[in-house]
Amino acid sequence: MELRIRNLSKTYANGVVALDRISLTIPAGMFGLLGPNGAGKSTLMRTLATLQECDSGSVFFGDLDVLDEKDEIRRLLGYLPQDFGVYPKVTAYELLDHFAVLKGLTNKARRREVVDGLLQQTNLFEVRHQRLGGFSGGMRQRFGIAQALLGDPRLIIVDEPTAGLDPQERVRFHNLLSDIGDDKTVLLSTHIVSDVADLCANMAIINQGHVLLCGEPQKLIDAVKGKIWARFVAKHELAAFQQRHAVISTRLLTGRTLIHVYADQDPGDGFASAIGDLDDVYFATIAGRHTAASNC
Repeated sequence: MELRIRNLSKTYANGVVALDRISLTIPAGMFGLLGPNGAGKSTLMRTLATLQECDSGSVFFGDLDVLDEKDEIRRLLGYLPQDFGVYPKVTAYELLDHFAVLKGLTNKARRREVVDGLLQQTNLFEVRHQRLGGFSGGMRQRFGIAQALLGDPRLIIVDEPTAGLDPQERVRFHNLLSDIGDDKTVLLSTHIVSDVADLCANMAIINQGHVLLCGEPQKLIDAVKGKIWARFVAKHELAAFQQRHAVISTRLLTGRTLIHVYADQDPGDGFASAIGDLDDVYFATIAGRHTAASNC
């Protein structure tokens, strides 16, 4: 089913505008919501998960009004928040079994089948009798996905799921998410560009409560073709280059400073044309340099 968000706004009591007339159409499959910390992503996730109220706007999942029919939406929803706490002295099996009861799985044999299946799916079956306090960060995140999948939800929301994971656990988590995203609507909120590049067929970039850009990642990358230029500079030269050019990113590569600039034509100054990627799309959009039209 399609998730339709229209003119969603939220201003906190301290005056911070977290969402400013956000509009998005999110189809079935994996959808990436990409933005820096403080962009409004978590506010949007909590609103869609029926955990907080918005000031105005509408959200529909199929024919269901997410803002007014909260109980109905919760039956279809799986949610992994950014900060997912566990009871450290309880085993993985015990806590997932408890969550299954709360989800309405009261038949013991059926519940055991579902819990065992989810622990197998998340590669936690062998440690099901281990206390959660001894789990690594990646194991806790995989357990979080297991609880989010209880009840066979149609809408799954995961908020910053790979933050803090080591590279191996990130790969495991990516594989897990890719397996569940085909026939469900999965909204992945993250500030990590590679998460979206690896997993999502559709995406949007959000900053300061506004949707800046949305579309298919490859099409967004194609739109910056021929506009990304790169060169190495000495550290003491960086400030001067930033004054002369629209620098969108800087990073160290083999101990040298590599800068990317956004320009419609060759900016000169020793730059060479670079093959743009989703990082370039993201940084150019956040910097206000890239404003390609898109239908969100």
